[in-house]
Formats: sequence, C-alpha cells, structure tokens
Amino acid sequence: MNSIIDLNIYQVLFGYIFIMIIFSLVRFKGIKREKQVLVACIRMTVQLIFTGFLLQYIIKNPNPFATIFIILLMESFAIHTVYSKFKDRLSEPLKKVVAIALPVGSLTSLLFFLLVVIQIKPWYLPQYFIPIAGMIVGNSMTGISLAINSLIESMTVQKSQIEEALILGATPKTATANIVQTAFDSAILPTVNTMLGMGIIFLPGMMTGQILSGTSPLTAITYQIIIMLGILSSVALSVIMMLQMGYKTFFNKKDQMAQEES
Repeated sequence: MNSIIDLNIYQVLFGYIFIMIIFSLVRFKGIKREKQVLVACIRMTVQLIFTGFLLQYIIKNPNPFATIFIILLMESFAIHTVYSKFKDRLSEPLKKVVAIALPVGSLTSLLFFLLVVIQIKPWYLPQYFIPIAGMIVGNSMTGISLAINSLIESMTVQKSQIEEALILGATPKTATANIVQTAFDSAILPTVNTMLGMGIIFLPGMMTGQILSGTSPLTAITYQIIIMLGILSSVALSVIMMLQMGYKTFFNKKDQMAQEES
C-alpha cells in the first residue's frame, strides 16, 4: 500500500484560489455570495486547524477524562445548535425533551457499537471514540432537528383536527399518531437515502479517508457499514424518543391542547 500524500501550504492555497475563481464567476452572473463563502472557508479552516492540533495531542495522550469531556462538549453543542435553530419556537418542556433524547439516543448507539461491536480497548481510546462520536452525534442532531420542525408545523397546522379528535374521545396519542409517523419519516429519510446510494453513487468520507491513508478497501468497507448502522440506530432512537415524549408537551394534564404562551 502507498502512503498518503502529504499536502503542503501551497497546495492548500491552490484549493482556496480555485474556490474564489468559481465564485467570481458566480458573482459575474449576478449572484453575490463570495463574502459568505469566504467567511465559511476561513471559519472552517480555523476550526479544523484547532481541532487537528487538539486531536493530535489527545490521541497521543489517551485519557478517559479527556475523552468524556469532549463527548459531553459535542452533546452540549448539538443541543445548543437545536435550540438556536428553533429559537422561540421551542417550549421549555420540548427543550427538556431534546436535552434528554439527543444524548441518550446517540450515546446508547455510540457505546454499543464501540464497546460491543468494534470492542475497542481501552474503552476510552480517542482514536475511535471521538471521530465516530462526531458522526453519530451530528447525524442525531440533524434527525432531531428535522423531526422537531415537522412536529411543530403539523401540530400548528392541524390543531383544529386534533381538537376535534379529542372531542370525539381520542387520546392525545391517537390524535397525533399520523403526525408522529410523518415527523419520524422526515427525520429518518435523509439517512436512509444516504445508505441507498452509498457504494454505487458515492463513497462516504470516512471510507475515502481510510483508503487514502492506505487502509485496505475491504477493511474500510466493514468500518463504514458499522458506522452507518450506528448512525441509523442513533438517529432512529433519538428521534423516536423525542417524538414519543415531545408530542405530550403540546397537551396539558387534562389531555387538552395546551394554550400557547403570549
């Protein structure tokens, strides 16, 4: 196997130059987005450089407390990102649901696939724990965001139908069954579509990175399969937990639609 080609600063700069050329052409067509692209590129670069040095140190000096701290940091930022995305649209009870469902769902899947399936030793090995956690937590965050968006919109738009069902004797669970199902489908569909096209339409980033580093394609494939199964289970578990607890936040103790706070 050939070793990976090291990129120097000039090669990286050529990548930036090419991006700016492309968006200069876009600007020429009347679409002004080069400023946002430049800010995104700079922010990405600074974040990745910082993360790279941090991971290099942590991987060379494995420590259970450092691994746990980084995982908790990931979970905290994921929850904060969901809160920020919806701002005033999330009620306090629904925020609590997100704060429970996201970490419980993602950590359950993460620990199962790392400790039971891959069986890393020691259990806190950052080389495996941190990058895999990033993929699982990130996808769980996206899934919950999609589910929340669908849940809030459907509960708002279909409020009168839900109230009619309640008047006719339906329970909140029965009255919102279709809404919960639709929200789950919306959340899980991107992951399923990614799995359907994987290996034929595109090669995923983790697999590509492993192959570039000299890992056998067959080894890269087995890891990618495990990672995708972990992501699917994490998204499904996080979302279903959020939805099963989340729909209840729209009702009061008398099983009536809760009034929106002014």
